[in-house]
Amino acid sequence: MSKERARRRAEREAERARAMRVNEERQARGARRRALLARLVPRPVRVRRQGGLIARRHRVQNVVVGAAFLLVQALAWLMWGSPAVSFAVLVLSLLLVPVVVTLAFDRRT
Repeated sequence: MSKERARRRAEREAERARAMRVNEERQARGARRRALLARLVPRPVRVRRQGGLIARRHRVQNVVVGAAFLLVQALAWLMWGSPAVSFAVLVLSLLLVPVVVTLAFDRRT
């Protein structure tokens, strides 16, 4: 009886060792594949926004300027409706936006 148990235990241990060897080979193959993929595929560059009070204030100011620009364009189109006048208002707005931002938000460098 004891010889039979010893033989079955040896078989179980041999099977367990074989399963562990197969698992280790599979993991090593996966690690090699991941390493190859990491070398071949470039990492995406993470662009993170600046944090803090000044950056948040500038973002809000930029949104206000953009909304005001779009409002001026919409009003010009609704009031006059002419493509020539709307184009003139667009060009004038593009020229005046930096001046207005500098004067209104004191962004002098």
